[in-house]
Amino acid sequence: MDDDLVQRIARNPKYQELKAKRTSYGWWLTLAMMVVYYGFILLVAFNKPFLSQRLGEGVMTVGIPIGFGVIIFTILITAIYVKRANKEFDDLTAEVTKAVLK
Repeated sequence: MDDDLVQRIARNPKYQELKAKRTSYGWWLTLAMMVVYYGFILLVAFNKPFLSQRLGEGVMTVGIPIGFGVIIFTILITAIYVKRANKEFDDLTAEVTKAVLK
């Protein structure tokens, strides 16, 4: 890539805004995922009796829906990120591209 083009992109205020917003949002989602995942792991490690309680008369325990919840949460925050990326981040990227390639 041309060094001049790289410098123009790096100096562009919209690029700085895009980089800051995307990084900040990514860290918040990472933190949320870590809390949910490691919370589940800590439950497994330190509270097995709670997770092994049966739900009803069958073989389902409390741990199974909580584990599925972790998986659903992962899919949900991925969808949330993709929605914001397709809306806000892509618009900022287009603005940067338009401004830099004039």
